[in-house]
Amino acid sequence: MSYPASPNGAGAIRVRPDAAQFWAGAAATAVVAALIALVGILVSRWALGIPILAPTGDGAWGNAHTGEYALLAALAALIAAGLLYLLELGAPAPRVFFGWIVGLATLAAVVYPFSTSAPLEQKTATAIVNLILGIAIASLLSAVSARAIRISRSAPPAYGQPRPQAYGQQPYGQQPYGQPRPQGYERTEPVDRPGQPPLDRPGSSPTPPNDWR
Repeated sequence: MSYPASPNGAGAIRVRPDAAQFWAGAAATAVVAALIALVGILVSRWALGIPILAPTGDGAWGNAHTGEYALLAALAALIAAGLLYLLELGAPAPRVFFGWIVGLATLAAVVYPFSTSAPLEQKTATAIVNLILGIAIASLLSAVSARAIRISRSAPPAYGQPRPQAYGQQPYGQQPYGQPRPQGYERTEPVDRPGQPPLDRPGSSPTPPNDWR
């Protein structure tokens, strides 16, 4: 995102995310999302005895669906990071749009388990894990974006060059082409009055009155 130059000629301000810091934070967010998915499955199946994603006989970690769920959580974090990066590059108020998008996606992930034919306790446990994942991804990426911002300012005009004027503003003493000058700017010469001695003008000598002779 960039802002126009200020009227005092200080140069335009550009706000860009630092790519290295941002994507390092995005990768860390993906790892955290995968771990949240694994821990949520472990707590549900082992501590609470709710067999989500796999039957009870598959143990505390379940089957291959556990790994798929963790990979999907990491992929969702990376997709959200890419979306936030694009918003930071060009959208106004990027974090507001990002919060709405991730919030609505999290709501869809929370509601989806209740559309399946699984028991109610499994639906509830899966919805809670999805809710924690959405909150973690949104909060971590927002913090990463806030810390990875880089602000740069373009160089001001060189010495002797005119400073940029605001839109519609004219420099002092100059009028747009084709428009007459305002009243009071015309230069007038002194006018001689009848019966009065001639007024002094540059380059001429005054004429003395007759009684001086």
